[in-house]
Amino acid sequence: MRRTRGRRGRRGSRGWRAVVVAAVSVVLAAAAAVPSGAAPASPLEASGAVPTVPPAGGDRPTCWFGACYDYVFGRQVTAVQGAAVSMGVARPRVDPRRATEHSLQELSIQNTGQTATVEVGWTVDRQLNHDTRPHLFVYHWVHGKTSCYNGCGFVRTSNRVRPGRALRPGSTVRLGIRRIRGDWWVLAGGRRIGYFPGSLWQGTFTSGSITTAFGEVALAKDDVPSCTAMGNGRFGTAAGSSRISAFTLYGTSTPPRLSLTSTSPARYNSGHPSARSFTLGGPGKGPC
Repeated sequence: MRRTRGRRGRRGSRGWRAVVVAAVSVVLAAAAAVPSGAAPASPLEASGAVPTVPPAGGDRPTCWFGACYDYVFGRQVTAVQGAAVSMGVARPRVDPRRATEHSLQELSIQNTGQTATVEVGWTVDRQLNHDTRPHLFVYHWVHGKTSCYNGCGFVRTSNRVRPGRALRPGSTVRLGIRRIRGDWWVLAGGRRIGYFPGSLWQGTFTSGSITTAFGEVALAKDDVPSCTAMGNGRFGTAAGSSRISAFTLYGTSTPPRLSLTSTSPARYNSGHPSARSFTLGGPGKGPC
């Protein structure tokens, strides 16, 4: 959950309720502590600041420690062993003047105490990926502490699909998170691409409680509102906007039923809601 360079974390991540929820959190370890080959923590994360994402509601961005975040999200609170969604891949405009800004979509599962999270999604983040294309990412945090993108304990099992790879705008990806034999597996296109070992949480993260599918825009605090777009830049209420659909829960008899929230609906909103799907996006304050 969220995370911005100025991220994320994230796959924030980016607690998610106080009830304010955090999916983008903090790296209490400095970037030097990041394992070789893993995407490093952002300056914000390394500073120990803890942005929370997404908030439970509101009418403006959530700003913490020099960074702000806007969200459009669907959430369900119930005990699960996993979840999956289908989401459109877009190439949202990210303010070219602001290297700290990013735009992403993700699925996350968090425990009841909001201290453990697993995330998978796509992000347009120049600081992380060094281009303006959407890239697959995974992220997690343990005991209220964030880690790094695409590493820090993630065990990759697929040579075909790996976190960090560029995705094709206009395509649709099926992303999932499932707890299998004690580990939290990440799935893309129905295939297991790797897992976060349950041992990372010392066996304390055995069930998800808060499942969220959302769009996130990370903003520079001195430029709110931002021209960075969410989704494909069309409002969620407009025809042809980005879509999250086929929301599925695993390990529960509770039927899927998403509850939707937009933090700044004048700039980013949702539309066409159902129990398992919604559209989302927006242009921010308009062209850069």
